[in-house]
Amino acid sequence: MRLRHLTALPVIAALLFSSCNVEVKEYSYVDSEEETVTEVSYETAAETEPTAEETIPRISTAVAPDNEENFRDYLLHLLEAYTSKDEGISYDDQLQDDLEAIRAVSEDNFTMALKIGDIWDEVFMDDDYELYIYGQDDPAQIGIGGGSDHAIVVLGYELMNGQMQDELKGRCDAAAALAEALPDSIIICSGGATGPNNREGNTEAGLMRDYLTEECGIDPARIYIDEDALTTAENAVNSFSIMRANDIHCMTIVTSVYHMRWGQADYQTLAYIYSQDMDYDIASVANFCYDVEPSVDMYRYGAHFAVWQIASIIGLSEQTVQSLSPMNFI
Repeated sequence: MRLRHLTALPVIAALLFSSCNVEVKEYSYVDSEEETVTEVSYETAAETEPTAEETIPRISTAVAPDNEENFRDYLLHLLEAYTSKDEGISYDDQLQDDLEAIRAVSEDNFTMALKIGDIWDEVFMDDDYELYIYGQDDPAQIGIGGGSDHAIVVLGYELMNGQMQDELKGRCDAAAALAEALPDSIIICSGGATGPNNREGNTEAGLMRDYLTEECGIDPARIYIDEDALTTAENAVNSFSIMRANDIHCMTIVTSVYHMRWGQADYQTLAYIYSQDMDYDIASVANFCYDVEPSVDMYRYGAHFAVWQIASIIGLSEQTVQSLSPMNFI
């Protein structure tokens, strides 16, 4: 696959080589026809209330224009395959038709679509996909690995009145247990200023760092923070930037059980794009979960969010991305 030759390469390089406290409130992408750089502002509050005007960072222009509709159909059929799998309805024929339509336009796009399908099968369709649970599974025994080529990436959760909610503390407790078992791993806390009545502009990442150091006894020298991410897609962009700067190629996502598959889909899709565009490989994306039921009902629809954000990660048009917004389906 020749994604490394795309005109988006300088943009991805800028994201990967940025400093650890990443500034990502605006994103640039290259219009491949006009060869001009366009700034895309990201001005949303948080994932809890996606709107029609919301924009996710556009980091790749890999999809050929003639494949826009084909990829949209493909992503929708992946979503429908998941939401209807308990009813015994098969979408194999539709997915195969989608893949053939994509292949007729671009062999490279076909290869990428196959990879996305493999990721989807692994994290959403496979009932035996194993989630490792804090408090149930010993982090030293679950085969995550570790060493200095490993990052523990803790994903944030919306603040309330500028303070951490219990769910975010639970994710930090899980990360601390993992950090104790893997003492050579760095820790990346990812999450921006969110939530109502946050007058001081506290960030999820900043408060997670304080909690991990003050309450959990983690050495602050191990902790890197991304205080800008407002979505899972941005978590992925920014944490990979930190990992790339530290020459790290293995990671474990720490988040809530209901969020893990969605996070895995985003991170693994982005990892594939980076492996092609930047020759930067993520060898493994493991999981360690805080077990809790979602307090926000729409977070039960993680597959819808995953499809929406994958569409942005692979560079579909703004119109197509917004047509896949979870708010159109839930």
